[in-house]
Amino acid sequence: MLTLTRTTSDNKDFTLLVKKLDADLAERDGADHTFYAQFNKIDKIKHVIVAFENGNPVGCGAIKEFSAEAMEIKRMYTAPEGRGKGIATAVLTELEKWAAELSYKTCVLETGRRQPEAIKLYKKNGYNLIPNYGQYAGVENSVCFQKIV
Repeated sequence: MLTLTRTTSDNKDFTLLVKKLDADLAERDGADHTFYAQFNKIDKIKHVIVAFENGNPVGCGAIKEFSAEAMEIKRMYTAPEGRGKGIATAVLTELEKWAAELSYKTCVLETGRRQPEAIKLYKKNGYNLIPNYGQYAGVENSVCFQKIV
């Protein structure tokens, strides 16, 4: 049974999952990891979802304000044992719902070209490619998306 919990970045299960995410990204991104890591700090994130399968933390994601009208999706991760079960879609959908409840109109996000599973997830869930924004402008490995919520 899948349970989604709304929490903050102080949640110990979220912190544990993010450590696994960072290890995975360090391997995929190689030398580029240091560049990306500076934009992925998790201190003081107020809107975090942790997914539990039979009581075990298996997935997470977060949103933080990007602009007055947009939330940015951050720290999406599903542990290997949870993949292929719809957990990432459930987390993403809950984050979008939460953003809408907070009166934001869109969600934006960045992912890397070396994360084809993530790109597939976002496209499947209605995200559209947009020009790379902010610190990702001109970064060849980055792919940015947006969705109206």
